[in-house]
Amino acid sequence: MITPSLGMLVSIALLLLSAGLAWALWSRSGRATDDPPTDLRLQETLSVGDDTGAGNLLGVQPFMAPLDYASEERFYAKLAAYLEIAGQKGWLDEKTIVIWPEYLGTWLVAAGEKRAIYQASSITEAMQTLIFSNLFSFGRVLLSAGIRARASDKVKYSLFRLKAQQMAEIYQSAFSRLAQEYGVTIVAGSILLPSPSVRGGVLTAGEGELYNVSPIYKPDGSSYDRLVRKAFPTEDEKPFTLAAPVSELPVFETPAGRLAVLICGDSWYPSSYRAMRPKKPDLLAVPSYLAPDGIWERSWCGYDGAPHPLDVDLEDIKGLTEGEAWLKYGLAGRLGSAGASHGMNVFLRGRIWDLGSDGHTLILQGNELTEAEQTGGAAIVNCWLDSPTTHERREQ
Repeated sequence: MITPSLGMLVSIALLLLSAGLAWALWSRSGRATDDPPTDLRLQETLSVGDDTGAGNLLGVQPFMAPLDYASEERFYAKLAAYLEIAGQKGWLDEKTIVIWPEYLGTWLVAAGEKRAIYQASSITEAMQTLIFSNLFSFGRVLLSAGIRARASDKVKYSLFRLKAQQMAEIYQSAFSRLAQEYGVTIVAGSILLPSPSVRGGVLTAGEGELYNVSPIYKPDGSSYDRLVRKAFPTEDEKPFTLAAPVSELPVFETPAGRLAVLICGDSWYPSSYRAMRPKKPDLLAVPSYLAPDGIWERSWCGYDGAPHPLDVDLEDIKGLTEGEAWLKYGLAGRLGSAGASHGMNVFLRGRIWDLGSDGHTLILQGNELTEAEQTGGAAIVNCWLDSPTTHERREQ
């Protein structure tokens, strides 16, 4: 048996210390960025109807890039730039409800990270770099909270759990500022957070399972007490997020009427609308995210491996395009079953690593459907509420 000499032990210790120091310096370097906000890529502005004083739905389809998530100020500045344009067109007032798309806040998981993450060619490369640059803190989360979590994908769960507090703080601050500064109600897209809640009008992250949630912000900058939680996660989401009971979907009293929100796929299920109807919504907002690029024109593959509602014609699977299926089985085909008079479906667009995106804004006024232009860039779409809401008529 060879006994290591004192000199050898010292050399090994120095080598490990040097490696640890090099990793620490690397992991903390290149995190700050002073780059200007990325291009708005605004390719369409559209207004439907006339201003009768009843309020309006304003859908913002932003074009997002990884660098937009580098810091709170970059994130806020990108979103504020779209609202500034809407304000210049006279589309913002105290009865405006601004609708942002699903997953808009989710990529704040990359906030405050190395520049290499924003420049990565794929989501896999970006997340691997994120984990390695936070190796010890990620490991602690994985070995504690990750083990106890119900999620089958412990890595994704632990990654979002690791960054949850920072994500919630940036998201809360940015949307609270936007609502207050522009004096509007905001459906803040959605974000993945562990056991999220609203305390004193402020969104906070907890320490439990991940949910895909949407807070609604009042014109004074505070959030409504209840969160919208996604009831029907996709097959891609199920390994690391939980479904919320569809019966708990809330309705919000806003200056423009009673508002319901269904996050993306929730708008494809009749049970969502049945849960809404007794709560008498006037307006229905659907924040969505659809990928990859070009899927709108491809054959529809059905309900993503989940059981189909009984009203689905099985011949439509592969018989319709994805876009045609959205029009038949999503908000456009089901709005009336909730008893609402107006609705809007807004999609996230951009170049978020290699994930891709598709979809375009859909506007519903009763049985009348208006489709915004199919563009890969950003769009701002306004829909005036052309008559008093059903809620207002009930009170007259």
